[in-house]
This record gives sequence, C-alpha cells and structure tokens, in this order.
Amino acid sequence: MLQSGAAGGRGCALCPLLGVLFFQGVYIVLSLEIKADAHVRGYVGENIKLKCTFKSTSSITDKLTIDWTYRPPSSSRTESIFHYQSFQYPTTVGTFRNRISWIGDVYNGDASISIINPTIKDNGTFSCAVKNPPDVYHNIPGTELTVTERGFGMMLSSVALLSILVFIPSAVVGVLLLVRMGRKSAGLKKRNKSGSKKSSIEVSADTDQEKDDCMAKLCVRCAECLDSDYEETY
Repeated sequence: MLQSGAAGGRGCALCPLLGVLFFQGVYIVLSLEIKADAHVRGYVGENIKLKCTFKSTSSITDKLTIDWTYRPPSSSRTESIFHYQSFQYPTTVGTFRNRISWIGDVYNGDASISIINPTIKDNGTFSCAVKNPPDVYHNIPGTELTVTERGFGMMLSSVALLSILVFIPSAVVGVLLLVRMGRKSAGLKKRNKSGSKKSSIEVSADTDQEKDDCMAKLCVRCAECLDSDYEETY
C-alpha cells in the first residue's frame, strides 16, 4: 500500500511501530502474510502439528519473533505457550509445560509447533503471531483444535482390515488345496471303475492262490486214479 506524504513523513514517530516506512517522500506500509489451518483435529496421546507459515517482504534477521498463544473454549483469557527469537522458548509453566515442540524453520517461512501427548483439555484456539522488523504489521490467524479419543469404530475397522488381510490369502490357499484333493479323489475312483492295473503285490498274491488251487485239484485227481486202480485189482 503506497501513500504520498512528503510533508509529514519526518514527523511520523509511530511509523516504525505500525510497520510504515517513509522512503523518498512515500509512505510504504509493510505487511506480513501469515497462514494457519482454521481447524485441526487430533487424538489423545498422538502428537499434533499446528501449522503456521509466513511471508515477509524483509530479510530474516535475529530480530524476527514468533509467539504462540492459547485461549480455552468459552474464555477470553489467553496464555503464552511458545516464544521464538533466534532460539526456541517453549513455556515452562501451565498445562503445556514441556509439551510444546518447535518443528518450524524461519528461513523457509515456517513457524509451526507440535503439541506432545495432547489431551482433551487442550481443546481451544491457538494463535500464531510473527514479527520481522521493520515488517511487523500482519493478521493473527487462529487455529481451532479439537482433541478426541480414538473411537471403538476406528479400532474395530483397523482390526477388521488386519483380519481381512490375513484371512483372504489363507482362504484362497485352503480352497485351492480342497480343489486339488477333490480332483485326485475323482481320478482314483475313475481308475477303479475302469479296471486299473493291479499292483505287483496284488498280482503276486493272485498267482500264489492259483498255484495252490491247481495243486489241490491235482491231488484230488491222483487220489481218484489210485482208487480206481485198487478196485480193478480186486
């Protein structure tokens, strides 16, 4: 945003604080563009990322600051939970003590943080503010966080998916084995009906039985012959 102001440029004492630079007779209003997710959903015990990105018209210096604040539901009270200026300074008091982790990169325009081991009590609005002097004028976006327990339905669906992945391959293998066994059984029955070849053991047993029958018949015949000779003699 540009405005002519050669007459009163030198007398603007508040211009640096408002992010306004007077350059060559022109007021230049500097601004930061900050973006954050309007709504974030997470689960108890699972780390949650609060994303915040920014674009600055000025180079990043050690004067850049980042501040995250938290406001509980149905309350106007805000609580500072994180500060950055060259180093990370997560809060050491309150409900977020030792539970805020820096995951951003200021040189890539990233001011994101992570909530460690979140609980349902963390529900509320989180705001991300970035200043990079002289570029300090900006919007302050808010992120509405909702933390819930993972429902039984979610757990059931995970178990069902795992069961399907295990059961289907096993069922397919079982069906293939049954089909193969059925084909073998049908083939054996067909061979038996059509008079399939006997094994060598069965053939040997049949041969021995025939020999025994022949010997018995021969003995009977010889006995008849002897009886007949004996009758003729007398």
